[in-house]
Amino acid sequence: MTYLKKSPWVIHYDASSCNGCDIEVLAALTPVYDVERFGIINTGNPKHADIFLVTGSVNEQNKEVVKNIYEQIPEPKVVVAIGICAASGGIFRECYNVLGGVDKVIPVDVFVTGCAARPESIIDGVVTALGILETKRLAMKEKGNETMDKSGSAV
Repeated sequence: MTYLKKSPWVIHYDASSCNGCDIEVLAALTPVYDVERFGIINTGNPKHADIFLVTGSVNEQNKEVVKNIYEQIPEPKVVVAIGICAASGGIFRECYNVLGGVDKVIPVDVFVTGCAARPESIIDGVVTALGILETKRLAMKEKGNETMDKSGSAV
């Protein structure tokens, strides 16, 4: 795992699940699994978040909510689709209003499969997301340096 200068904050949204994965996400935050040992903090405000955890399949009613939350998260950001429903629509994929997994609406960086996804798998997915987040931060920093000329002023 890479060292981050800032503790990554996660925001969790239940798109439309059976709540099995939601319970496991909460379990990952408890002292038994203690995801906070990686410096991860749970937030309810997308403007403070770095990692977007989504459970459940996307449907016609929540696709705009998912997009809205995603757009409010500042760059760089990482999306983790948790559970088979978030990955592909899962057992709900044949429902008339289900569009499918989260990747039908927003770009997804990490898929954590399972029904319900185990807390250990969720933590592994979040740790993977931390590496992707750091890579994106470095890429943004390098891109920012490329737009500067030798005197330090913007080109």
